[in-house]
Amino acid sequence: MASKRLRESAEQAQDQPEGKRMRPLPSFRMVLKDAVVAKSLQNLFLVLEPLFRRVVREEIEHILDSNGRLHRSPQMLIQESRTSPALRLLFKSPPSLPIFTENRIEDDDGNSLEILLVDIYTGRRPQAPLPSSIKVELVVIKGDFPCEDREDWSTADFNRAIVEERRGRKPLLTGDTLLTLKDGAACIDDLKFTDNSSWIRSRNFRIGARLQPESQLGLSIREAVTNRFIVKDQRGESYKKHYPPALVDQVWRLEKIGRDGTFHKRLEAEGINTVQDFLKLSVVDASRLRKVLKMSDKTWEATINHARTCTLGDKMYLLHTPLCTILLSPICEVVRVEMDGISCTFKELSGTVRAKVQESVQEAYTCWHSLEEIRAPVQGESMNHALIEPAYQIGGFVEVGFIQSDLQKGLSGWSPLMHNICLE
Repeated sequence: MASKRLRESAEQAQDQPEGKRMRPLPSFRMVLKDAVVAKSLQNLFLVLEPLFRRVVREEIEHILDSNGRLHRSPQMLIQESRTSPALRLLFKSPPSLPIFTENRIEDDDGNSLEILLVDIYTGRRPQAPLPSSIKVELVVIKGDFPCEDREDWSTADFNRAIVEERRGRKPLLTGDTLLTLKDGAACIDDLKFTDNSSWIRSRNFRIGARLQPESQLGLSIREAVTNRFIVKDQRGESYKKHYPPALVDQVWRLEKIGRDGTFHKRLEAEGINTVQDFLKLSVVDASRLRKVLKMSDKTWEATINHARTCTLGDKMYLLHTPLCTILLSPICEVVRVEMDGISCTFKELSGTVRAKVQESVQEAYTCWHSLEEIRAPVQGESMNHALIEPAYQIGGFVEVGFIQSDLQKGLSGWSPLMHNICLE
């Protein structure tokens, strides 16, 4: 009976269509393979999800920017900043290169670096009022921090890129490393590196600015980062300034003029290579010199005051004209004028003669190397029949005087009594 039922079941199975036959159970290997594929797809979705979210967010922000952003209250700015920063710190100008240890860091115009707080979308200072106690901290960042490729780094990314000083060394940055923003801005008047950048992998540093952790006040502000640069060890003798400078010194020996820096290159382009060249133009045409340098008033004062301490020596220069003979100092100052055997000062000349003397001095400046060089005259010699009077400035030129003791010493190592040789 049982064998009959088995035969009937087999016949019925043969009569069923091919597609409806019972499929064999999958093997353990196939089950495991399917599970691995499913897990891989799940991981892929987890990786792609943040990318999709970022793309969608950027597109939405782009649409909002195109149609004009709505004005938001300070409270709304604070609430938004907790998720995505609406403000950012910004260096107004990059630091001037090259940078050396123990040297003040400035911008290309010789001014202090400045930190600004701006709207991350417009790049302008926020119109909404801000807390008055926002404090900013300056830190050293690795040169390979990828801030040029992306601007959406997190605070954690920024903090991981901070460079600490080497063991046993001073802090890498000294000076104004803690700042308080006033009206969304702060000047960095004193900032120096204490170590070079050769010991880290990238061999470059950046300066970073972040909100001081103790004063966040619920704000989320994106950090500022400068361009990458090399920090070299303190300048050797070949870079040092001279106190006082000499006439033959290269012009970059003066304060605020760095070797191969912006000011140095501007002066070189005008043929002003030495301290003597610098002082001569400052006497004859100071406005032209300032136009060449494009210095701020503060920087100009530092440079010209340093130049005025220069030791002029005992050389003088004679300019012979059909009208008179003019005695000039090494920096093109009028010392004396001799006409028809009579020596006089510049102020004793008539107005017409003064104008001609001024024109002659301008010509002397342009052809300086053709002048006759002499040593400084002493009492009793030609061009010095009377005691030379104190210096004064007339009509754009400086007339130099010396005290009697200087004359008795042969004017060795003399310097002008009047230092205001800069003509505005």
